[in-house]
Amino acid sequence: MKSLLKFPLIALIAMFSFSCSTESMDDSGEQIQIEETTIQAKSIEVETLELINDYRVSQGLNALGDMNIVKSVAYSHTDYMLENNEISHDNFFKRSEYLKSHTGAARVSENVAYGYSSAQTLVKAWLASEGHRKNIEGDFTNFDISAEQNAEGRWYYTNIFIKK
Repeated sequence: MKSLLKFPLIALIAMFSFSCSTESMDDSGEQIQIEETTIQAKSIEVETLELINDYRVSQGLNALGDMNIVKSVAYSHTDYMLENNEISHDNFFKRSEYLKSHTGAARVSENVAYGYSSAQTLVKAWLASEGHRKNIEGDFTNFDISAEQNAEGRWYYTNIFIKK
């Protein structure tokens, strides 16, 4: 009986955190809108990027550079998730193709999440998940993140990694 009570909790946690890479996702859907602008980074975004780079360096991996175009693409997806009030990898293939054609990226991956109120809890959760950790530890050169709050104050995140 106790295991039946744990299932909804596990399903809820799984729903709130997903990772995606070009090797694992193909989608079709509506056209994505990407505005290439310089977006001021929020402190939670800066802290998340720093925590990810600190972890990578502690594992003997290269630190990743941030990139405005990657942030713009992440921002467009986070905005999309807010509008739909759900986390998803909808249109990931289009984001990936856009970044490949505009940055020369050979590979693109992303992590998304919802509900974490601090950079520490977000990164800790991603590192505890095999798929998310694989993206964080992946052979990438650049990354960026977008974090936005919904009307209830809950955070949505899109973290995109590219290899140039």
